[in-house]
Amino acid sequence: MAESGKALTYKAFMNREYSFKHSPFEQEFEFYDCVRAGDADSVKKLMTPLGGSGSGVLSEDPIRNLKYHFIVTVAMMTRFCVEGGMEMETAYTLSDLYILKADKCGTADEIHKLHSEAVLDFTAQMKRVSRGNIYSKPVIMAMDHIYDNLHSRISVEDIAGSVGLSTSYLSRLFHKEVGVTISTYIAVKRVETAQNMLKYSDYSALDIGNYLAFTTHSHFISTFKKYTGMTPNEFRKKYYRSNWGTIKKSK
Repeated sequence: MAESGKALTYKAFMNREYSFKHSPFEQEFEFYDCVRAGDADSVKKLMTPLGGSGSGVLSEDPIRNLKYHFIVTVAMMTRFCVEGGMEMETAYTLSDLYILKADKCGTADEIHKLHSEAVLDFTAQMKRVSRGNIYSKPVIMAMDHIYDNLHSRISVEDIAGSVGLSTSYLSRLFHKEVGVTISTYIAVKRVETAQNMLKYSDYSALDIGNYLAFTTHSHFISTFKKYTGMTPNEFRKKYYRSNWGTIKKSK
């Protein structure tokens, strides 16, 4: 028997001997399904303590064990929410930011608090999705292409080619369903991503603008201000998470 097989057999034996059981699949599925549905009341009832009884042990280090369980939970919520209609950009940006925050946590209390925050945030996002519009497949594909390429130059021609439609037809369809032009949508999504990076990361405004493929730093500033009413530096000073700094100092 391979070493991995021996380890798995031993793990199963120990679980039986000491009555360690993983959470029932149906209960886990119901929890994630309620997140996908944006049902906050049901989510609060079904949410169990992170790394609690029945969760399994992923690391002998208690803090690392909680972080691993947190990452699994966020990954599952991300997949369920994308399947439920959340834009890939929103889902994966939330995922990346919460995992980055978890990495900075130094105590179990911080991780548990972050777990509750993440679960309710994903649920609230899905509630808004459920009230929003249902887009056609070409428009969803166009949105996915934009998300995948926010860090590089994006042309309407490239998007239309990836979707398999003419530029003029896709532009009309996109504007009809989304309510804005493709170029405006790209600008808004870049600004939204920049907002999250300014809130939760230590990257400078200059680095963020470059990463998001703005032509110049002044272009980034003017576009950001157009949609938020503030410059990137003003936004960071106002919204940079105070608890983020506290968590970093505890490391």
